[in-house]
Amino acid sequence: MPLITSAGAIPTSVSDLNAALLATALQLSPGLTSNLPGSLIEDLSSTATGALVVQDQAAVDLINSIGPTQANEVILYQLGAQNGIPRGIGSNTSVFVVFSGTPGFVVNAGTIVGDGTHQYVTQEAAIISPPGPIGQSAQTFCIASESGSWAVPIGTVTEVVTSIPPAYQVTCTNTATGIPQTDPQTLPEYQAQVIQAQQAVATGTPPTVKTALQLVNGVQARLVAFRQTGGGWQVIVGGGDPYQVANAIFQSMFNILDLVGAATLGTTEVIAINDFPDTYEITFVVPNQQIVELIITWNTEATANFVSPAVVVSLVNPAMVNYINSIVVGQPISELSLQDVFITAVAGSIPESVISKLQFVVKIDGSIVAPPTGGVLIFGDPESYFFAVSTGIAINQG
Repeated sequence: MPLITSAGAIPTSVSDLNAALLATALQLSPGLTSNLPGSLIEDLSSTATGALVVQDQAAVDLINSIGPTQANEVILYQLGAQNGIPRGIGSNTSVFVVFSGTPGFVVNAGTIVGDGTHQYVTQEAAIISPPGPIGQSAQTFCIASESGSWAVPIGTVTEVVTSIPPAYQVTCTNTATGIPQTDPQTLPEYQAQVIQAQQAVATGTPPTVKTALQLVNGVQARLVAFRQTGGGWQVIVGGGDPYQVANAIFQSMFNILDLVGAATLGTTEVIAINDFPDTYEITFVVPNQQIVELIITWNTEATANFVSPAVVVSLVNPAMVNYINSIVVGQPISELSLQDVFITAVAGSIPESVISKLQFVVKIDGSIVAPPTGGVLIFGDPESYFFAVSTGIAINQG
């Protein structure tokens, strides 16, 4: 039986397993060592001890997997089910659009809009409301009809692809940036979500709201924030159907009167929730997208086994995109993290000790942004998230 310590189960030593095996064998057959040659006993006991080592390690792995941080997939799914947390399945790129046109016209769910390259499908019906001869609808949630991740700048989704009766003049536009595609959750991401769910009841409103929001299909964990402001609580959430998002806040928020909207670049959403016979307005913030471009200049003093610049680009480019696209909404870019990402990416080709130059120029929405004097953190808008694509990462030897 493995030894249980404060750090978990640890394997039994091979010598202890072998001694326990021989002691048990002698107890069952007292004359064993007298009647059989020592070499035969050694051969049999070595083989049997090997089997015991495998069994003991299996017991160690099982014991140490009973918990979200180390759980194998089967046990993790059971822990998630116990907390009501299914594993995220991912969602296509999404965007909010506003329809304009003849007041009273209903834009049905399933209407297709586009930006000339990609098409998006409305997920609920929207009605164009007065005043004036040309009215507007509320923000309408749309999901891309194809998989993939791309930037959706403000004001680019302007085509109504679905046929509209000639008597009605209907146009559309997106007043906020889109939300890139989410991939299915990785095992570590799901482990972190299960841990957060287990904390929710015990630690109060913020983790409870975050847990509820991350249960909504399409919501990205890195685009969820629950912040205390001078005027109340600000819920920032990117992705997911707005009515499901509002309902998650309604079900988990202690006092919805404390909710406040955007103060900087985010978009305020106000969704009416009807809990018969009463109606409540739920306010939350859809984060803005800020495009990040990097110019990386590097060099090395290595003379032997020199790696070509093209290999460095192939190693570093995807690593940088993954880092930028993993930063939580409102959090800064760290120059130290940029260095670590570069060094880790090329570790198999260029030892850290011979990297002689490593400089970064960071652009946010086309403008160069540097950290404060003496600092290493590059901040964007607090209600925005960073997004990068491979074509925006320039890697040069110099």
